[in-house]
Amino acid sequence: MEKFLVLYMAPASVIAEWMKTDPDTRKAAEEKMKGKWQEWMKKYEGQVIETAGAGKDKRITSEGITDATNDVMMYSLVEAESQDAAATLFEGHPHLGIPQAWIEVMPANALPVGA
Repeated sequence: MEKFLVLYMAPASVIAEWMKTDPDTRKAAEEKMKGKWQEWMKKYEGQVIETAGAGKDKRITSEGITDATNDVMMYSLVEAESQDAAATLFEGHPHLGIPQAWIEVMPANALPVGA
């Protein structure tokens, strides 16, 4: 089995707009999506190693450290036989219910530590 990094993406502008939605409407929709996520997670619990939400960004460059914004909402580490097999797990994923959302799956190639 190989490991893959999965990024759950959505435009920051879409999320900012969503946060302006009536709190009761937003809560109901978020609870519904949370239920679908839990169903999905249970279905693939043997392959999903870790899932976590992304937080506020800090961008580090040679110029220094600044606040930043990107489109990463969450990430997962998953195990699968291949990248195509890993990608197939996410077809129809609840995250795709967010307008303009997408999911990226890439190999998580561990780098050797030390020499």
